Amino acid sequence: MNSYFKKYSLHFKKPGGTSRGVLYEKETYILILQDDDKTAYGECNLFKGLSYDDRGGYEAKLTEVCRRLPEEKTGLLNELAAWPSIYFGVETVLKDWENGGKQIVFPGGIREDGFTIPINGLIWMGSKEEMKQQIVQKLENGYASVKLKIGAIDFATELALLAFIRRQFTREEVEIRVDANGAFSYEEAREKIKRMSDYGVHYIEQPIRPGQWHEMARLVEEMPVKIALDEELTGIRSLIEKEKLIETICPQVLILKPALAGGFRSCDEWKALIGAKGGSWVVTSALESNIGLNAIAQYTALDIPGTPQGLGTGQLFTNNFPSPYTVDARGLHYHKNRNWDFSLLI
Repeated sequence: MNSYFKKYSLHFKKPGGTSRGVLYEKETYILILQDDDKTAYGECNLFKGLSYDDRGGYEAKLTEVCRRLPEEKTGLLNELAAWPSIYFGVETVLKDWENGGKQIVFPGGIREDGFTIPINGLIWMGSKEEMKQQIVQKLENGYASVKLKIGAIDFATELALLAFIRRQFTREEVEIRVDANGAFSYEEAREKIKRMSDYGVHYIEQPIRPGQWHEMARLVEEMPVKIALDEELTGIRSLIEKEKLIETICPQVLILKPALAGGFRSCDEWKALIGAKGGSWVVTSALESNIGLNAIAQYTALDIPGTPQGLGTGQLFTNNFPSPYTVDARGLHYHKNRNWDFSLLI
């Protein structure tokens, strides 16, 4: 048995605008485990500037993991809590290996005809006209939930885009989600959330930067829009820390990104904690290739939710790996009769 990794650069079809800057490419690491009979794949999705393990020594750690993985397998996971994206890749490649190396990570989620997961349509930041064009396209395609990246352009323009949607569709017809990526101060967030509530915004992700637990708790208590935690979860590793965060902030929604949260076991802990408080979660990809997206989708499909998830990002890249997935307004679709193609890794 042999294990190794390949660094891979995903290229955006169109630049993706966020409050942290414009994305043109996304680097990731593909983890490969193979013998003479089968090959399994995982993805160590390091997200520059956001992942807890975005630090020196990452490739050295991956080299060590690959050296030890064939012998130690699952036992190695216990040492990777401080490396959440590597944990995610190891967890995924081992599950794929256990299921025959056919990119079957969670077989319990795959029905006879595959599966479909409802998703939201993502609106990247840009000029008013660029964002409006994206919105028009999503609405014309039939998306019933759209998520707008906000916080980097004029707020009046952002409100005008929300108004544009609401002039055409009620909140019952189209759900609006917004993602601030921690762009606002506490006082800014208070004012802006109140104004956005006039347009029936369902929730806002991470309105203020992470680490301000008491300020975030006040927003949860006082604001007329649900607060969803995203970057706030990054780096929270132990169950005790997770319990403390939930008890302090009492969020209504958690945004679960397995590669940032430290894998599926960690996501299960977050689900149990928020569920016990009557809250909900949205499983979201973090610009993985189709290898990582596949694992996240199969995990989500174990209990297909009625609310849209954030799993439509695989279509963003020019050089993603051909896979059994397609995306449209009805959701992310897994087709059992379609094949994978990993020739781009050669």
